[in-house]
Amino acid sequence: MQYIIYLLAYPLIWGISMLPFRLLYLTSDLVYFVTYRIIGYRKKTVRKNLALALPNLSDKERLNIEIKFYHHMCDMFLEMVKTMNISKEEICKRFVFKNIEMYKEIEKQGKSVAIICSHYASYEWIISMNYYSDFVAYGIYKQLKNPYFDKLVHKIRSRFNAKLITTRQTVPTIINNNKNNILALYGFASDQSPKAKGALHWSTFMGIEVPVYVGAEMLSKRYNMNLLYLNTKKVKRGHYEATLELLSDNAKDVPDFELTNQYLHLLEKQIYEAPEFYLWTHKRWKYRREESI
Repeated sequence: MQYIIYLLAYPLIWGISMLPFRLLYLTSDLVYFVTYRIIGYRKKTVRKNLALALPNLSDKERLNIEIKFYHHMCDMFLEMVKTMNISKEEICKRFVFKNIEMYKEIEKQGKSVAIICSHYASYEWIISMNYYSDFVAYGIYKQLKNPYFDKLVHKIRSRFNAKLITTRQTVPTIINNNKNNILALYGFASDQSPKAKGALHWSTFMGIEVPVYVGAEMLSKRYNMNLLYLNTKKVKRGHYEATLELLSDNAKDVPDFELTNQYLHLLEKQIYEAPEFYLWTHKRWKYRREESI
């Protein structure tokens, strides 16, 4: 059944990836109407998340954010599909790294790099950074349930010289690279929600105490990696700017969880500035301490 679904969906995905951007965004408007107005995809989750994270806003203000979010989410989904056939020149024009020189200086230190990012603005086109890095690049991701779509994602990423590894593969990959003196860049999307049971750290995010992932910080400490934060902003439809910020070049000397808390603070600042570009469909506050609300 999974293969049949893939065979039926692939021609449509390929066709969308071939559209010029003007038609791509017209298609996105149609997808928005169906997704939001007709199906109401995860609308209850989005409204619950907005109410939890932005309780100071009125219902009307949150509804306005909700509508803008669904428009952005549909744009981002089709931009992800477009990645199948986008050129190097086009993606570098649309996803601009404002201070890539700073990153190049970090590389000269001869240490591997961990970049901590979020599901904010465009997290799919971050892979274009591989055009600027001399290091072997790895994106840490959650494997898709459909193996055929999972293989397609790998194929798309390979166009940008990025390697995908699962969470379980991360530590063995780092150990192997260190053993063979391979300098690498590891990308962590650290704003998802780990299970409460066994969580190493709880922190306040958007005014709510939740369990948080600390892998980027702890692996930076253990394997002496520079830790950077990627701040991405949406400039206009289909155009993004990213700024890299150094969190630490000596993580092992920073008290435990301080860097993770700093990351969450930076992400909060982004969300408060333009909340419509955060991925509100994720159940980020599924596990929380009720007394913090």
